[in-house]
Amino acid sequence: MEHGSEQDAAHEQRPALWRSAVQATLHCLTGCAIGEVLGMVIATAFGWGNASSIAVSVALAFLFGYSLTIRPVLHAGLGVRRAAGVAFASDTVSITTMEIIDNAFILIVPGAIAAGLGDALFWWSLALSLVIAFVLTVPVNRWLIARGRGHAVMHELHGH
Repeated sequence: MEHGSEQDAAHEQRPALWRSAVQATLHCLTGCAIGEVLGMVIATAFGWGNASSIAVSVALAFLFGYSLTIRPVLHAGLGVRRAAGVAFASDTVSITTMEIIDNAFILIVPGAIAAGLGDALFWWSLALSLVIAFVLTVPVNRWLIARGRGHAVMHELHGH
């Protein structure tokens, strides 16, 4: 087999794809974690129910996830409209995947959704839900990046 064959190139690309997927997922995890925690704090402070708590947490996860992408893309010289398009293209599937997994886990752990900010159950279930969401979202991001989608769109515009 020739050293420069397509098979060799594909083999060398695999670790880079996984590395990019992990970085992209960590990026999304940061926005999701900020949104989730802030959403739970707000919902608890206002005494909102479970559905409202989940809704505000998911909305804030998307807001922070997109914001973490838009900022460096704006600094790379894109206009606001194009930067927003890049954020939506690069993060929507990843954040959606993380939010579905994260919230499903919180809903299946007995008492987790009703736990308050002072309860250990709240914090360990949230932390574990984010870890599980991260692990299950990395392959999604790898698949997207390998096809020139997801965070690959952002990387074309700005070294991240």
